[in-house]
Amino acid sequence: MKTRIIILFLVGIVSSSCVQIKNDMKNFDDAFAHTVYFWFKNPDSEADRDKFEASLRKFLDNSQYAKTQYIGKPPKAVRDVVDDSFTYALIVSFESAEDQAAYQTEPPHLVFIEECKDLWEKVIVYDSQGI
Repeated sequence: MKTRIIILFLVGIVSSSCVQIKNDMKNFDDAFAHTVYFWFKNPDSEADRDKFEASLRKFLDNSQYAKTQYIGKPPKAVRDVVDDSFTYALIVSFESAEDQAAYQTEPPHLVFIEECKDLWEKVIVYDSQGI
């Protein structure tokens, strides 16, 4: 009986900790999403990838407008409709289109572009507003 009580107690602690962690996470703001795909000149270069990731993280950590951020790499596609030709994807959400416009000219964003523009051969941006 004591063992069951201890197990239930521990499960309760773990469950409440998970809820706290989840509540501390930033929620995706669906007001405005900014999705960017990067194609590198040298996609297999570890040095280029390291430089890009470090500069991008520095930029996002210092952006006053980017509310939530996602950085990803393509998985190997197993379906014909999936485009896995890009090197990196970035999805950033904003509270408004005005915040996204301000983000375009904020110093951390401009520094990121200057530091990394020589790495990519193509960039495509998809912006969308929530419905």
